[in-house]
Amino acid sequence: MKKIYYIAAITVLFASGMQSCSHKVSRVDVNEQIDISGSWNDVDSRLTAEAMVQQILGEVWLSNFVKEKGKKPTVIVGFVKNKSHEHIEAEVFVKDVEKSFIKTQRIRLVQGGEKREEMRGEKADQQTNSSKSTMKKWGLEIGADFILQGSINSIVDAYKRDKVVYYQVDLELTNIQTNEVVWIGDKKIKKTVRN
Repeated sequence: MKKIYYIAAITVLFASGMQSCSHKVSRVDVNEQIDISGSWNDVDSRLTAEAMVQQILGEVWLSNFVKEKGKKPTVIVGFVKNKSHEHIEAEVFVKDVEKSFIKTQRIRLVQGGEKREEMRGEKADQQTNSSKSTMKKWGLEIGADFILQGSINSIVDAYKRDKVVYYQVDLELTNIQTNEVVWIGDKKIKKTVRN
């Protein structure tokens, strides 16, 4: 009988322990602004990308290029380095910038980095494994006119339970042919956090 009470007591303790460890998960709209920690998040990335693309496309370099060349410029998004105090996946920000560019339809966007190398690998594979009628040819890629590069920086000021986190995203657009910087811009975000 003692053994049954012992097993019952352990079962009750285990069950109550599991309840205290349980958590609730709710689905929310991906556009809803949720800021739990004060760290860089998806909303910061998306809003910064949209604002900076609007800055870039609102400057005189674009109209000068269209007037001179008679076509939309082709842009490649290069490296955006994370120099902040926290781990930020810069690729998420780069993708947000690329999506914002594409939505405007005011520039042409070409693939860069690892994805471009993967495409070239596929093209190389097609040279021996695809029919001549479907094989993609070498030397027909669209060359970029401009490259966008930049960095994400941060400053943290903390005292006791209060903290101010400041982020600054700096981007530069450079003419690939001439190496001329045609646009420089930044977006600043400041958050207060109380622990």
